Amino acid sequence: MSEERHNFRLRVHGRVQGVGYRDWAIAEATRLALRGWVRNRRDGTVEILVAGPAKIVEEFMGLCTQGPAPAQVEKIDVNRVDDGEPLPGFIRRPTL
Repeated sequence: MSEERHNFRLRVHGRVQGVGYRDWAIAEATRLALRGWVRNRRDGTVEILVAGPAKIVEEFMGLCTQGPAPAQVEKIDVNRVDDGEPLPGFIRRPTL
Protein backbone atom coordinates (compact mmCIF):
# COMPACT_ATOMS: atom_id res chain seq x y z
CA MET A 1 0.00 0.00 0.00
CA SER A 2 1.50 3.34 -1.03
CA GLU A 3 1.41 6.41 1.17
CA GLU A 4 -1.02 9.14 0.12
CA ARG A 5 0.70 11.91 -1.83
CA HIS A 6 -0.28 15.56 -1.81
CA ASN A 7 0.37 18.37 -4.29
CA PHE A 8 -0.07 21.94 -3.06
CA ARG A 9 0.49 25.38 -4.53
CA LEU A 10 1.50 27.96 -1.91
CA ARG A 11 1.59 31.77 -2.18
CA VAL A 12 3.75 33.19 0.59
CA HIS A 13 3.05 36.83 1.50
CA GLY A 14 5.14 39.24 3.55
CA ARG A 15 8.81 40.14 3.44
CA VAL A 16 9.81 37.07 1.44
CA GLN A 17 11.81 38.42 -1.50
CA GLY A 18 15.42 39.51 -1.16
CA VAL A 19 15.83 37.47 2.05
CA GLY A 20 16.90 34.08 0.65
CA TYR A 21 13.46 32.51 0.87
CA ARG A 22 13.76 30.61 -2.43
CA ASP A 23 17.18 29.16 -1.57
CA TRP A 24 15.88 28.22 1.88
CA ALA A 25 12.79 26.54 0.37
CA ILE A 26 14.95 24.55 -2.07
CA ALA A 27 17.23 23.40 0.77
CA GLU A 28 14.32 22.38 3.03
CA ALA A 29 12.40 20.62 0.25
CA THR A 30 15.54 18.78 -0.84
CA ARG A 31 16.28 17.75 2.76
CA LEU A 32 12.74 16.36 3.00
CA ALA A 33 13.01 14.65 -0.45
CA LEU A 34 10.03 16.60 -1.83
CA ARG A 35 9.41 17.47 -5.47
CA GLY A 36 8.39 20.75 -7.02
CA TRP A 37 9.56 24.28 -7.61
CA VAL A 38 9.73 27.79 -6.16
CA ARG A 39 9.68 31.21 -7.84
CA ASN A 40 9.27 34.89 -7.07
CA ARG A 41 6.19 36.67 -8.39
CA ARG A 42 6.18 40.28 -9.51
CA ASP A 43 3.57 41.09 -6.84
CA GLY A 44 6.19 40.48 -4.11
CA THR A 45 5.04 36.98 -3.12
CA VAL A 46 6.84 33.67 -3.43
CA GLU A 47 5.01 30.82 -5.16
CA ILE A 48 5.76 27.18 -4.38
CA LEU A 49 4.51 23.94 -5.88
CA VAL A 50 5.29 21.10 -3.50
CA ALA A 51 4.52 17.40 -3.88
CA GLY A 52 5.22 14.37 -1.77
CA PRO A 53 3.94 12.19 1.03
CA ALA A 54 1.15 13.92 2.95
CA LYS A 55 2.94 14.02 6.32
CA ILE A 56 6.17 15.39 4.83
CA VAL A 57 4.35 18.04 2.75
CA GLU A 58 2.51 19.17 5.89
CA GLU A 59 5.86 19.45 7.72
CA PHE A 60 7.28 21.56 4.87
CA MET A 61 4.23 23.84 4.84
CA GLY A 62 4.64 24.37 8.58
CA LEU A 63 8.28 25.37 8.05
CA CYS A 64 7.20 27.81 5.33
CA THR A 65 5.26 29.87 7.89
CA GLN A 66 8.64 30.92 9.31
CA GLY A 67 11.07 30.68 6.39
CA PRO A 68 14.69 31.83 6.76
CA ALA A 69 15.62 34.13 9.64
CA PRO A 70 15.34 37.46 7.71
CA ALA A 71 11.89 36.63 6.30
CA GLN A 72 8.65 37.96 7.80
CA VAL A 73 5.83 35.73 6.61
CA GLU A 74 2.43 37.40 6.97
CA LYS A 75 0.27 34.65 5.48
CA ILE A 76 0.30 31.69 3.14
CA ASP A 77 -2.47 30.90 0.66
CA VAL A 78 -2.69 27.11 0.24
CA ASN A 79 -4.45 25.35 -2.63
CA ARG A 80 -4.48 21.63 -3.31
CA VAL A 81 -3.77 20.97 -6.98
CA ASP A 82 -3.99 18.04 -9.35
CA ASP A 83 -1.09 18.93 -11.63
CA GLY A 84 0.27 15.38 -11.66
CA GLU A 85 3.59 14.44 -10.14
CA PRO A 86 6.35 17.04 -10.74
CA LEU A 87 9.71 15.91 -12.04
CA PRO A 88 12.16 14.63 -9.42
CA GLY A 89 13.94 17.29 -7.41
CA PHE A 90 13.04 20.78 -6.29
CA ILE A 91 14.04 23.66 -8.58
CA ARG A 92 13.96 27.41 -8.91
CA ARG A 93 11.76 28.77 -11.69
CA PRO A 94 12.00 32.24 -13.27
CA THR A 95 9.99 35.10 -11.80
CA LEU A 96 6.43 35.29 -13.07
